[in-house]
Amino acid sequence: MAEIVKMPKMSDTMEEGVIAVWHKKVGDNVESGELMAEIETDKATMDYESYHDGTVLYLGAEEGEGVAVDGVLAIVGEAGEDYKFLLEGGASEQKEEAAESAPAKDQAPAKSIDTSSINAEIVRMPKMSDTMEEGVIAAWHKEVGDSVESGELMAEVETDKATMEYESYNDGTVLFLGAKEGEAVKVDGILAIVGEEGADYQALIDADAQGADGQSDEAPAQEEKATQQEESKPEAQPAETTSSAAGSATSNGRIKASPLAKKLASEKGIDISQVSGSGDGGRIVKRDIENYVPAAQPAAASVAAPAAGSDAPAKVELPQIVAEESFEEQKVSQMRKTIAKRLAESKFTAPHFYLTMEINMDKAIEARKSMNEVSPVKISFNDMVIKAVAAALRKHPKVNSSWLGDKIRYNNHIHIGVAVAVEEGLLVPVVRFADNKTLSHISAEVKDLGNKAKNKELQPKDWEGNTFTISNLGMFGIEEFTAIVNPPDSCILAVGGIKQTAIVKDGELAVGNVMKVTMSCDHRVVDGAIGSAFLKTFKEYLEDPIRILV
Repeated sequence: MAEIVKMPKMSDTMEEGVIAVWHKKVGDNVESGELMAEIETDKATMDYESYHDGTVLYLGAEEGEGVAVDGVLAIVGEAGEDYKFLLEGGASEQKEEAAESAPAKDQAPAKSIDTSSINAEIVRMPKMSDTMEEGVIAAWHKEVGDSVESGELMAEVETDKATMEYESYNDGTVLFLGAKEGEAVKVDGILAIVGEEGADYQALIDADAQGADGQSDEAPAQEEKATQQEESKPEAQPAETTSSAAGSATSNGRIKASPLAKKLASEKGIDISQVSGSGDGGRIVKRDIENYVPAAQPAAASVAAPAAGSDAPAKVELPQIVAEESFEEQKVSQMRKTIAKRLAESKFTAPHFYLTMEINMDKAIEARKSMNEVSPVKISFNDMVIKAVAAALRKHPKVNSSWLGDKIRYNNHIHIGVAVAVEEGLLVPVVRFADNKTLSHISAEVKDLGNKAKNKELQPKDWEGNTFTISNLGMFGIEEFTAIVNPPDSCILAVGGIKQTAIVKDGELAVGNVMKVTMSCDHRVVDGAIGSAFLKTFKEYLEDPIRILV
């Protein structure tokens, strides 16, 4: 059966919502929980998720048009179902409700309580779904006496649909909470009162119970009289005009503006006190900031001349600077999707721990220089790291392993993955049987795989089958970092750059070349003692490279 979907009250001051984007059109199927529209309120643009299953039969407004709270947002039902009677019935019901709610002409209104001098505001229970009648406080994140800022999480509210977070739209001190945890508050009931510390919030509660609008009966007449007096005065100075214009959006010295309006004003460099509000009670909302045109400014910064004989510096009026944010968006490449998926799975499923060690590279520097005098290809420090890792894995096979859920695989072969940065992301070509290859062989193979990676010429056999991974950022000047384990490996070695630093050698202070390495380990497979023993052997190989060749 067709049902009317009403515009929910998405904030405590919301009177209508503007349809920013429809994600469904007439004839589309919609399911409960599916995104149906984006709705712009006086606070922010929010997603509206459907609470109905069926076919969209009718949309209550075009994109850019407003719908009043509890107005017809859409109608959802069975395909081909007649829904027009719902629109006619809804209109007559609204008229009856309006007639019932109208006060009798001969009924004298009760004298309301004057709350105009109270620097505090009632926070009302918002209507968080179209069928919500009350919300149960699941948890308070603020207590009486706590400070709260706009956008801060204040409470968790359980509705008839789900438990949702309520973020504050007010700045100040929490003066009163309308219910304890586990208790219910009706929609538009008092959720809390926020304002200046020590403010008389009880008067606000009494005024709300009486149905007061926050002003005494005499207040409107006094305001009208004051307005007439202002109009009869001669033209005021510019400074006074500015103050008067700002007063429409100011209450007791506080600017009445939505958090979104404040944010936009800050981003655009607009003095929000100069903006006139078109919202409820003169509240400044998003459209006021977007439509604001600053008063004409002089072409150049004007300098006010000081009075004769005065030592006061000249006052400089700087022109307003209005800047605009910009950005570009690109679709995520398949490579980046794969990187994101694999590394996210690794990080969030494998319990990582990290082992860091310093290695004296003095002898490695001398050995590399000597080897390059006879090697057919230039050997790099990274090639020496690969060879040392392969030799250390042969002595510590438990590090050369993989987690398979209900079993651990200990690999007898040693395939070293070498991370290579490319334009779209990161590739890890594999040096197979690295422990059986000479340094010159490893060097030539790594160079070939690196060129293939950058030219997008790698084949599946080139990047599959790694049993251990090395990531080296030393060439970028990085001294130390941690890496995420690259599945199916249980460990990855992050290699930093070689740095000259002070070291203690034979009991004396000397200059040495030090390289830091950090090994990330999957604790499901490799324990701290096993990882530490591996790093100790690796260090010995690099601090005395002749051992690698034995």
